Amino acid sequence: MSTDLGIDLGSRSTVIYSGKSVALYEHTAISYETHTGRLIAAGTDAYKMTGRTPPTITAVCPVKNGRIAEYDLAESMLAAFVKSVSRSSMMKARIIAAVPSDLEEMPRRAFYNICYASGARDVCLIEAPVAAAIGIEADFTSPRGTFIVDIGAGTTDIAALSGGGLVRCESVPIAGDSFSQAIEKYVKREHNVLIGPHTAEKIKRQIGCVVPRPLELTLTSKGRHQVNGTPHTFEINTNEMITAMYDTSVSICQAIMRVLEKTPPDISGDVFERGITLIGNGSKLYGIDQFITKYTGLKVKTVDNPKRCVARGTSMAF
Repeated sequence: MSTDLGIDLGSRSTVIYSGKSVALYEHTAISYETHTGRLIAAGTDAYKMTGRTPPTITAVCPVKNGRIAEYDLAESMLAAFVKSVSRSSMMKARIIAAVPSDLEEMPRRAFYNICYASGARDVCLIEAPVAAAIGIEADFTSPRGTFIVDIGAGTTDIAALSGGGLVRCESVPIAGDSFSQAIEKYVKREHNVLIGPHTAEKIKRQIGCVVPRPLELTLTSKGRHQVNGTPHTFEINTNEMITAMYDTSVSICQAIMRVLEKTPPDISGDVFERGITLIGNGSKLYGIDQFITKYTGLKVKTVDNPKRCVARGTSMAF
C-alpha cells in the first residue's frame, strides 16, 4: 500500500500529514559528523544541537527564508522524515509539497528534486497560500477574493486568491526569525549583552508582543556581557518587546499593503468585507493581528492550529 504525504518544509519546522492526521512535526534541522558526513540526527534532536556542538559535529538548518540553502543536507533530512512516516508502506509515497508563492524556477526544481530523492514515487508542488486556503477550507474557488497572510519562520507569504488561484502574491524574507533577530539586536544595544537565537526565541515565546499587554511582564534571562565577556543576567519586559519588534512588524504590514495596492479593485472590496486571514506560527505573536488591523484598517482573523494549515491543505489536495 502506498502512502500519500502532504509536506510543509519550512525554515524552522517541517510538518507532514498522512491522510487527515499529522504524521510528523519536527524542527527543520540536521546534524552530522563534520569530517565523515555521517548522519547523527534529523529534526528536533538536531535543532537542539545548533550552536552547541564541538568542531567534530555540525548542526544546521538546511532551509533558509523558504529556500533550500544546503541541498544535500535537506535531501538527507527529508529522506529521514519520509522514511519515519512511511515505514509500514510497501510502495513509495506520493508527495505534495508546499513552496513559497513566488519561488523561482531553479529553487522550485530544488524542492522537487529533494522530494523525489527522499523516496517519493510521484511529486507535485503547490504554492503555500493555495495549500493554506485549502487547509482552512476557505471558499477561494468562487470569484470572491480571499486574502491570506502566512507568517512563517523564514518568510511571510502574502496572497490574494480568487477563482481557484493566485491573483497577486509576494513572499518576503521577514517573519518569525526576524522578530527573534530584532530581540538579539535590542538586547545587545540596550543591555550590552550577547544572546543566541535559542535565548531570543525563548524570550519571544514567553513575553513577546507588538502591542501593550493588560499587565506588564518581566523575564530574567542570561547571556554574555559584551564588554567583559562574562556570563550575565538581565531583565527584559514586555514594553521593551514592543520597541524591539516594532520595525519588523511595520515591514510585514508594508508588504501586505504592497500586495493590496496591486490587487484588482473588486477583489480589494471583497478583502475589505471579508478581512485578512492570518496563519503561520508567527500569527501566535501577541497582538500581531491587532497591529495589522491598526496599520491596514482591515479586520484580521486568526485560525486554530495556524502552523498546520499549509500541511493540512497539501494533504487535502490529494
